[in-house]
Amino acid sequence: MKILQWFVPLAVIALLAGCSGTASDGNGVIKVGTDAVYPPFETQKGNGEIVGFDIDIIQAIAEAEEMEISVHHTGWDPLFEAIDRGQMDMGISAATITEDRKKKYDFSEPYFEAKQLILVPENADVKSLADLKGKKIGVQSATTGEAVVTKAFGKTYKGLRGYDDTPGAIDDLVAGRVDAVVADNGVVQDYMKKKLEGGKFKTIEDDSFDPEFYGIIVKKGNQEMLDKINSGLEKIQNDGTYDKIYNKWFGDKK
Repeated sequence: MKILQWFVPLAVIALLAGCSGTASDGNGVIKVGTDAVYPPFETQKGNGEIVGFDIDIIQAIAEAEEMEISVHHTGWDPLFEAIDRGQMDMGISAATITEDRKKKYDFSEPYFEAKQLILVPENADVKSLADLKGKKIGVQSATTGEAVVTKAFGKTYKGLRGYDDTPGAIDDLVAGRVDAVVADNGVVQDYMKKKLEGGKFKTIEDDSFDPEFYGIIVKKGNQEMLDKINSGLEKIQNDGTYDKIYNKWFGDKK
């Protein structure tokens, strides 16, 4: 099924949604929000097309359930607001399922397991997060990367540097403006493969970091949409489609 992809400012989406509280456009097209600055999960090409692992997954789910979808780059915080207001029917954006988020939103069954990684210069004497105490640490704001740093050093930790996206934090690490970056393994590894070749940086796995699981977000109580998503996810996991998509973006699934 063809997937439509647009960037639409939230103000315009609000006008389209009107007062109905539903994101559907009247033609049965289901609106999917994402923050398309998180390769390899979601990113925009030069022509505005949104691509990535998450996009392939939601497209496959839509095909399995015979749904027509359109994908919109909303940004990170606005994604949750758009779901709250009924301006988006669902969101997929490498969103970790957490107890706090589950209080406000419903999540699909997990579709990806992730873990936080620490990215530092190759010569850094760092073996765990604890070794970064007193250092400047870059994170994407309002993510689990930020959460593990504040859990370790406190919410008022002066060395914490928040960014709109993880690539921005890594760029500042390369420029020497922060000493380390803490972020999801998939994003860090993809960035290293594409832009940090040459052995100048390394990743550290901290055993204190718990595994995380990504889920697809829907408005609290939208059981019909949640059931369709979970049904489609189960189908693509059982028929091999999920593994093909995983291998495309991350290599052979272990």
